[in-house]
Amino acid sequence: MEETYKDRTSLVKGAKDIAKEVKRQAVKKVSKAVDKAQDGYTQRSYNRFQDEEDDDDYYVQGGNYGVEANDDEGSSEATEGHDEDDEIYEGEYQGIPNMGQGKDGMVALGQHMHDEYKDRHELETERKADEEELAQQYELIIQECGHGRFQWALFFVLGMALMADGVEVFVVGFVLPSAETDMCIPNSGSGWLGDIVYLGMMVGAFFWGGLADKVGRRQSLLICMSVNGFFAFLSSFVQGYGFFLFCRLFSGFGIGGAVPTVFSYFSEVLAREKRGEHLSWLCMFWMIGGIYASAMAWAIIPHYGWSFSMGSAYQFHSWRVFVIVCALPCVSSVVALTFMPESPRFLLEVGKHDEAWMILKQIHDTNMRARGQPEKVFTVNRIKTPKQIDELIEIESDTGTWYRRCFVRIRTELYGIWLTFMRCFNYPVKDNTIKLTAVWFTLSFGYYGLSVWFPDVIKHLQSDEYASRVKHFRNEEVSHFVFNFTLENQIHSNGEYINDRFIMMKFKSVIFEDSLFKNCVFEDITSLNTYFRNCTFVNTTFYNTDLEQYKFVASDFINCTFFHIRTGCQISFDDDYSAYWIYFVNFLGTLAVLPGNIVSALLMDRIGRLTMLGGSMVLSGISCFFLWFGTSESMMIGMLCLYNGLTISAWNSLDVITVELYPTDRRATGFGFLNALCKAAAVLGNLIFGSLVGITKAIPILLASTVLVCGGLVGLRLPDTRTQVLM
Repeated sequence: MEETYKDRTSLVKGAKDIAKEVKRQAVKKVSKAVDKAQDGYTQRSYNRFQDEEDDDDYYVQGGNYGVEANDDEGSSEATEGHDEDDEIYEGEYQGIPNMGQGKDGMVALGQHMHDEYKDRHELETERKADEEELAQQYELIIQECGHGRFQWALFFVLGMALMADGVEVFVVGFVLPSAETDMCIPNSGSGWLGDIVYLGMMVGAFFWGGLADKVGRRQSLLICMSVNGFFAFLSSFVQGYGFFLFCRLFSGFGIGGAVPTVFSYFSEVLAREKRGEHLSWLCMFWMIGGIYASAMAWAIIPHYGWSFSMGSAYQFHSWRVFVIVCALPCVSSVVALTFMPESPRFLLEVGKHDEAWMILKQIHDTNMRARGQPEKVFTVNRIKTPKQIDELIEIESDTGTWYRRCFVRIRTELYGIWLTFMRCFNYPVKDNTIKLTAVWFTLSFGYYGLSVWFPDVIKHLQSDEYASRVKHFRNEEVSHFVFNFTLENQIHSNGEYINDRFIMMKFKSVIFEDSLFKNCVFEDITSLNTYFRNCTFVNTTFYNTDLEQYKFVASDFINCTFFHIRTGCQISFDDDYSAYWIYFVNFLGTLAVLPGNIVSALLMDRIGRLTMLGGSMVLSGISCFFLWFGTSESMMIGMLCLYNGLTISAWNSLDVITVELYPTDRRATGFGFLNALCKAAAVLGNLIFGSLVGITKAIPILLASTVLVCGGLVGLRLPDTRTQVLM
């Protein structure tokens, strides 16, 4: 009996031990299943719709939608998530947190209760892990959406904005001579127009790029293009040179945000295998902008008859018409942008899951309808959003007035932009930022420096040839003679003109030195680059002429009268083919980049970004040595076309690499900083290379070759992004 009891006791004990072991193993299996489910989060996001009862709910950032199954669930209308009044459900987009939400819930503007007990390092680590998961999932989503009508529509809209940037760069050089002549600007202030525009573009690139990472790509691009269009139109009507500089400064400030925002925007709706090629095709719009500006300048500016005046105070000449025409691409882009959505990748980055999902569905449905597959359903029901880290910002309590609130808001935004910029120098993008800085600076310095040097050398050759044909007249005595023809490229010294009449004449590049005019009449005179130096006028009458006081240098007037003197500088392109020649040279130089654009677009994803960047910069540096043989205008134009054709591939590949090396939360900021550096290098290159025109060829050739080759070698050290998803 005792033995039976002992056997029963040991049996019960053994059963209890077995039960405990089974329970422990079950707990382990459950834990493993949970971990496996969490690791396979992205794959679960792509479960196909099976039955209507499985599609009752899908989770979003603040909870879940209660979407009832219906008969037309398979339709591809981009209206899901809307109520009867086509309004987004209140509370969902405002990020209302659900405290009972599980680990897989989407994180919105609010945080879980336990996040407040974590330090910032832990939160940033979690956010980084979320961003890596989002990068992989987003690439799969974009591949499912396909490449089609939506991307091409956005391609042309953003292309107009990029075209406006190209136009802005060329407008400065084309209107500079006419604007300075029209406004009577002395040589001491003639260089300000070019520098002030680049200064505005430099500040604008940094500011708008940073703002695009704060408020969104579309919003930032709309504002900056509107600023550019407004001040560009205004600059065509102002008369004072100071106000004109002010308008062009803010016009440049607005257009400065186009390049960093456009490339960041477009790259975020492209799949990996399409990104390099289509970003390169987008670069062609900058070339189209240059061709458009050259053609319009060629067709409009030399036509002096395209002008009107209101008295002597208001002059509206042909170059002002050209400025208005050049603002049209900017206006077109603003209008078209109002119909385009925000970048869904940016919305996911800031935790706006619902809005991003609806835009991605719109992209999918638009492309599927264009392919003739409207029945194909967008199968994504959940997208990972990174953990949102609240920024504590101190706001003054006495901000009751509107201007103080505006000041606090502006200061907060600027501080946020600065913080984002400083993060571009944090690990792991610090090394990439330093290398990109070197490549952007060297390429900009060499390209813009030589781009200014080439036309200046051509104009210098033209000036030397024109000066070699000047005619000298010394000690001439002319009396009782009527001058009614054009005098051009002449110098008259120690002459005496007695009882002569100068009627309906044109003086072009004529100089009178140490001459006497007695009892003479100047009537209906038009002059260009004409001066009277150390001359004496006795009993002389001036009627309806443009001979203003500054054209008489150290001259004496005795009993002279002036009637109806035309004020303001007079522009005339009659019999002046040099203006046509300058526009034609720029047109050829811009058109020469077309082959390089096509080659870079076709080979960007085949040979890689780094090979194209380094090879193009090295070849451009080597081509500079051909400038030794540029002894005529035609040879210099040929060298200009060759140089532009080689460097465009470097520009295209550098734009693609820059977009792909920065993560979404600082992509536009990093691009904007590098583009601002580009403009600073352009100004420095203009100053250095411009000062060497007509002096020596050796220094520009060696300097440009050195910086381009060194920059190309640094570019080869950048990481290859051809096979990477967008960070």
